[in-house]
Amino acid sequence: MSPRLLPLATAVMLYCSAAAVQAAPAALESLTLLDQAGGLPDDFRDHFFDVPLVVRVERDGQYLGDARALLTRENTLSLLEFTDSHDSTEPASERERWLKVLAAPRPLGACEQACTDGLVRLHYSLESSLLSLATEAGGRAAEQVRHLALPEGGSRGLILRHQLNAYAGEGVNAAGRYAVDAQGSLGQWTLVGNYQVDRSGDDESALRHSVQSLYAQREFRDNFLRVGYFLPNFQGVTRQPRAPGSLSHTTVGMMAGSSDSLAIDSRAPSLYPVYVTANREGTVEVFRDGSLVLTQPLQPGLQELDTRRLPGGIYEVELRVIEDGRESSRETTVIHKPGNWRDPSRRWRYSAFAGVQHSLLDSLEDPNAGAFAAGGIVNYLAHPRAIVGLSAQHLDGENAFAGSLDWQINDRANLYTNAYSGDHGSGVDLQGMWRYGKGTVIASHNRSWQERRRPGDDAYPPLPPGSEAPQTRSGWLQTSALSMNRRLGDSSHIAARVSHHSGTSNGVGLDLSFSRRQTLFGSDATWRAAVFDRPGNASSGMRRNRGVDFTLNIALGREGRRYSGSLGSRTATHGGRSLYASAGAQQSYEEGLLRSVAGQATLDSDGLGLSTNAQFEHPALRGDMHAQRSSLGGNLSGGLNLESTMAIGVGKLAIAGAGQVSSVDTGMIVDVSTELPDVALRAHDSRGGSYVLHPGRNFLPVTAYRTGALQIDFHGRAAPAASIQPATLDYHLNKGGVAYGKVEVLSTFTVMGHLKDTAGNPLAGAHVINHAGRSVAEADGFFALEMSAKTPTLEVRHPKVAGCSFAFDGTTTRPEGDTWLVGILQCPPSNFTQAQSGPSAPAAGAMP
Repeated sequence: MSPRLLPLATAVMLYCSAAAVQAAPAALESLTLLDQAGGLPDDFRDHFFDVPLVVRVERDGQYLGDARALLTRENTLSLLEFTDSHDSTEPASERERWLKVLAAPRPLGACEQACTDGLVRLHYSLESSLLSLATEAGGRAAEQVRHLALPEGGSRGLILRHQLNAYAGEGVNAAGRYAVDAQGSLGQWTLVGNYQVDRSGDDESALRHSVQSLYAQREFRDNFLRVGYFLPNFQGVTRQPRAPGSLSHTTVGMMAGSSDSLAIDSRAPSLYPVYVTANREGTVEVFRDGSLVLTQPLQPGLQELDTRRLPGGIYEVELRVIEDGRESSRETTVIHKPGNWRDPSRRWRYSAFAGVQHSLLDSLEDPNAGAFAAGGIVNYLAHPRAIVGLSAQHLDGENAFAGSLDWQINDRANLYTNAYSGDHGSGVDLQGMWRYGKGTVIASHNRSWQERRRPGDDAYPPLPPGSEAPQTRSGWLQTSALSMNRRLGDSSHIAARVSHHSGTSNGVGLDLSFSRRQTLFGSDATWRAAVFDRPGNASSGMRRNRGVDFTLNIALGREGRRYSGSLGSRTATHGGRSLYASAGAQQSYEEGLLRSVAGQATLDSDGLGLSTNAQFEHPALRGDMHAQRSSLGGNLSGGLNLESTMAIGVGKLAIAGAGQVSSVDTGMIVDVSTELPDVALRAHDSRGGSYVLHPGRNFLPVTAYRTGALQIDFHGRAAPAASIQPATLDYHLNKGGVAYGKVEVLSTFTVMGHLKDTAGNPLAGAHVINHAGRSVAEADGFFALEMSAKTPTLEVRHPKVAGCSFAFDGTTTRPEGDTWLVGILQCPPSNFTQAQSGPSAPAAGAMP
């Protein structure tokens, strides 16, 4: 039989022999390897023993990974290496431990000698190719399945995320924020810190700085413990019970709760979209607790706020719309990013804190410093689709209570409601969503107390000069809205929204739009027609803003380039009718520092307005900027958002600005050295995610608490003749931990040869080792191995031969392309000899 057909025939025979094994499963435990392979012909048995086989390894019923193993006729087994462990929840250290224990051949069955690491029994099943390890701790394995095992010895690392948000313009006060978020790991404790300097942009506002968090947190099986400075909130559990209009100061004390009570920030959008309307080109500023967290340029009309860049949780934000250098409107809304909870076996969640109000490096004095502060919240899973929450809090000498219901009525309908009451008053939120076949309907109602963040200034922004409308003081803000979105076929879409506002804007608003995607002039195009009737504000002279808008967006010319234009009518600043027309262009780039750039010009009754924005990404920094020139008076304004991440771990430092690490809390530093300067690598995370690796230093996000691995492979379909060492980087870290890995890319040849001893017998099962890889000879002595082009040597290890190694200088056998046929290699030679042509080593490519 041809040697090439033997592996396939072996597989067929092993499959056919499985029926005999299945007939007597009770006796399987007593069968030796020879008994299990007794039905195989001798030729096939040679390809079962002393050759590498892929086996599934389980320890006490827990999957460790797939590995290559050697089986012998003496009923022994040894492990060579683990080849795959992506679906295992066990740490990498557990696999390394059993590789050492089973490196030397061990008898199958009950362990009688050298039973280290609690090993009790070894069993191999030919039917399922399963290697089972039984240990003394097997009785406790079932309990450990419910919880992730923390890294042995903990983890180390520090991740610093820098953020800069700024906005400035003529006729408006500058606003901005610089913040440093720290996430670290020390042993089994996670360290969290936040320091920020900000200015709100209000008249005569001062620069404020504060430490908003500085605490250590330890995760246990079902609970967590937090100690240090923290803001008294319950992010990720339910809406935080905050007295309307009050400032939150840090509390020094302790907090404890369910282990999943803290939400993990993500770049997912808010469950319920947030809409913003602008009469002219402008900017929306998003404030949380009086601090600027995001700016976004606005075009005239109704548009959705990009909430993906906001942190997770359920909390209130303030939206300030700036047009022509003036604040035209201000409103509050709730960001809704709840944590998913659908485990009916654990119906209760809780979180509670107690301590003393105390500020750390805070420029604002806390009048209640030293006062007792406490609070608690419980969530109950009343139904797999319904979560009920209750909370109580004593802070700033005042009490606040809240209740909530998060109800997924069915697969198409959701309802969230939250009501709270405090010494300042009461508020309520109600949001519902209904999804039907071709669209959605969203209903919302929000009522909250609004007041200025600076003591003594309780007025909204002043109205334009000459306006006789009275100024609106601090008080209740209330918004009710009903919106509908519906698809009309595969390319058309209609949207409608009816809203009622009371506060800075009063009255009923109506927006209706129709959009369609189609092909124009051979290019993809989208056009949109809209009509609107909205309450008046400072931008429309306090008169109702009515008008129409038609917008066309079309891709022409180079790839990634789009052009847009619009025509419409709206209410002017002086209250009359204003016609406008605008034209713009946008260009996107796949690579380079600049990722996108856009510009737009608008002509209306007031003059010419210009706006531009750009997004950029550098290996150490990413962000966006926008600038505008108002058609009314020509005032200039602009905003900037920057962020960068720094990671320190295992004595290494990395700085990253790519989007993949924008909100990372656990990561791995990977150094890539290569003999091929133009090589492109990609790291595939077993827990999800795929990232490009560049030569030099890289920083990649990984999953906290769970064991995982980064599989390193060549980017693209055409892989060069090279070897990646190592091809897998395992990790197991606490949140805030930073691991380190080093990857080498070696230029290689594929070496194929035939190993024999001095008597001419094949060296079956011989280990063939090179700097770039390792292999095991088949039953007939043939092997294939990746060999480093820079170090063309190999070593042969086999019980029947002494030290045996070869060096290939290319004088007798030469590579052909990426393959090198070296012929017959006989062992044992001298301690180190060159493979030459001769009686025992024919010319390259000659086979016996």
